[in-house]
Amino acid sequence: MKGEREILLELFQAAVRAVDPLHILAPHLPPPPKGRTIVIGAGKASARMAQAVERHWKGALTGLVVTRYGHGAPTQHIEIVEAGHPVPDEAGHRAARRMLDMVRGLGPDDLVLCLMSGGGSALLSLPAEGIGIDEKRDINRALLKSGAPINEMNSVRKHLSAIKGGRLALACGAAQVMTLVLSDVPGDDASVVASGPTLADGSTAAEALSILQKYGIAVSPAVRAVLEDPANETPKPGDPRLAHHRSAIVATAQDALEAAAQDARAEGLAPLILSNCMEGEAREVAIVHAGIARQVVLHGQPLPRPCVILSGGETSVTVRGQGRGGRNAEFLLALAMALQGLPGVHALACDTDGIDGTEDNAGALLAPDSLQRARALGIDAKALLADNDGYRFFSALGDLVVTGPTRTNVNDFRAILIQ
Repeated sequence: MKGEREILLELFQAAVRAVDPLHILAPHLPPPPKGRTIVIGAGKASARMAQAVERHWKGALTGLVVTRYGHGAPTQHIEIVEAGHPVPDEAGHRAARRMLDMVRGLGPDDLVLCLMSGGGSALLSLPAEGIGIDEKRDINRALLKSGAPINEMNSVRKHLSAIKGGRLALACGAAQVMTLVLSDVPGDDASVVASGPTLADGSTAAEALSILQKYGIAVSPAVRAVLEDPANETPKPGDPRLAHHRSAIVATAQDALEAAAQDARAEGLAPLILSNCMEGEAREVAIVHAGIARQVVLHGQPLPRPCVILSGGETSVTVRGQGRGGRNAEFLLALAMALQGLPGVHALACDTDGIDGTEDNAGALLAPDSLQRARALGIDAKALLADNDGYRFFSALGDLVVTGPTRTNVNDFRAILIQ
């Protein structure tokens, strides 16, 4: 008989398999053009997406995609560049410049196939004219610590960039452009993923400036000048220059959750997909999940035991402490505090890309005795949560989930198993 830990890990594995680009990309590929095919892309899944294109493409192609260090994949014709994430570095900066040069001068018989996934915003970093890369990097760090949701962060990134927010699309000129997107954003707005380099942008520079002010992020005169200059605005939906551009979303968090739900049914568990687009502070989202789990245990609502509550999306963490740990570890530690060892409740929270924030784990596992075991080791869970140090808590218990890079990315996956 399978234990709770094994079941939770199998649900996560089922979710990741369902959104593996190598198995799902082919049906979305366009027909080969009369002219050249140039493949470009960015994101933590982009190398795997490029590998899938090479496996199924009929005809010649060349290209360049940029992914996070350690997330590469073997390819023959498409160059894979690894760069810094979540803080941009010089490798991503150089790759962005090369990508712009690569797509210039193409004609209507040529095709630009763009492969975008989460993480591309940091990986494809080319500041707008007048802004230095160090200043852009500082703003990015401040946004990551602010607790801002991804759509707000990417609105700022688009408007401080020479390549994001549809600007790469404009560089493609008369070429056909097909953008394939692996969505890691709540709501699956393709233009938000990787800050939409080849897609029209519905946000504005004024909104970007307002977001920076909202989170108290310092704005230099150079940044303000860029955001207040109408000439720097991104191309908007309906722009005739993008009339020959198409896009398709190839995988979402919903796909991953439905795969996990199917696996749960096979294990005799009733699944409840709570939402594929949960947002908000990780510790507050945890309190909501704990309330639902408690209702199941005490009253058999909204579904009877044994069951599993599934959710996806992207929570955020306003960093106030000095600890280690991404939003999934933060969610689970807050869940532990809210549940206080409620019998029969086990949980897993992991990032589908295999990396929780900047750590070496995908996430962690929680059991009813987690707090008790921590106390026996002299660990103060409340103090660690205050210090944003979920990694230390679960590492000490041996309950980190370490998968390495999965080369896909539909963001967070959470499963609460109630026996």
